[in-house]
Amino acid sequence: MPKRSDLKLTKRTVDALEADGKDAIFWDRELAGLGVRVHVTGRKTWVVQSRGPSGPKRVTLGRHGELTVDEARKQAALLIDRIKRGEEPVTQPPEAESTVVGLAERFMRTHVERHLKPATASAYRTVLDKYILPALGGMALEEVGGAEVTALHHGLRDTPVRANAAVHLLSRMYTLAEAWELVPPGRNPCLSVRRYRTRKRERFLTPEEYRRLGRALRQAEAEDGIWPPAIAAIRLLVLTGCRRGEILSLGWDDVDRTGGDLRLRDAKAGPRMVPLTKPVLRILDAIPRLPENPWVIAGQRPGKRLTGLHHYWRPVRERAGLADVRLHDLRHSFASRALALGESLYTIGKLLGHTSVATSARYTHLMREAEREAAVRVGGSIGIHITNGRAG
Repeated sequence: MPKRSDLKLTKRTVDALEADGKDAIFWDRELAGLGVRVHVTGRKTWVVQSRGPSGPKRVTLGRHGELTVDEARKQAALLIDRIKRGEEPVTQPPEAESTVVGLAERFMRTHVERHLKPATASAYRTVLDKYILPALGGMALEEVGGAEVTALHHGLRDTPVRANAAVHLLSRMYTLAEAWELVPPGRNPCLSVRRYRTRKRERFLTPEEYRRLGRALRQAEAEDGIWPPAIAAIRLLVLTGCRRGEILSLGWDDVDRTGGDLRLRDAKAGPRMVPLTKPVLRILDAIPRLPENPWVIAGQRPGKRLTGLHHYWRPVRERAGLADVRLHDLRHSFASRALALGESLYTIGKLLGHTSVATSARYTHLMREAEREAAVRVGGSIGIHITNGRAG
């Protein structure tokens, strides 16, 4: 129950109240059970607490400033009476932005859609709609604690990458909620949740697998009736190491034959140029330019581009016997082949559009393998002359 108070809550006294390092509730001396919660952000909300037949209950009335002191007193008196009689208190619904679903909509509208790429926005929306909002959407921001986030995380334990992604996104939302003064500083409930350990998946095509993939693409083109621009897109991914979205968003105006480059205007790390090699030019020359369609990889709807490749990639990889290979593995394989040919991490980073060498460092172990193989070849060629005629 609320402690006895010597403070009479008036507009002047409530306006002057401040929290000292953490949220605090100040109770009224005249109406036992009426209080005002003062957040460290400066926000103030009216609360009511009383004891009924089933125990104590506390409810929130609304924000100070939107409810006057007199309005808060009248509502509080009615709620205290209902609680004491064992009836369910009827309160105003929480402010839209003070709930997880309200924060999510503001986060998407004012941050994600303005500052992040459409593909990222789409991925965030999927995580929100499938995982976060069904579990926590109706809860007030201050009701969500470490236990609730841990339950969400644990519920997705069979897919640890998705579990971590959900907590990461929720944490970003709460970080902005602090900046928007919707929750007090240090109130992020995700900080105590220990993420699952995941290992980055690495899959690189061998020379033999490249040959099988080439055959599968030719057979799919000739026999399966797969949409020809999709076949061209897969070939361009193999030959350039580009991301899927970079190829699918390529317009004919981005093909600079004079300068010898592909201009990637919407690359992940910002606009960049990709050299036009002879194999890439042959692929581009074989793609018919459709009237009134500006896209290199045209979709099946007039004037539109292709937006996805997985539907086309699955039958190709199955035909090639590469059931475990993802489209993104073609990019990793491009980097692997470059290392095998002796290119530096710096050069590979430039080819892949990495903003720092640190991003390319994930391929360092491949460089060491290439160095070991080179050492075996060189050592073997020299060893035959100095080890009694034996190469090994």
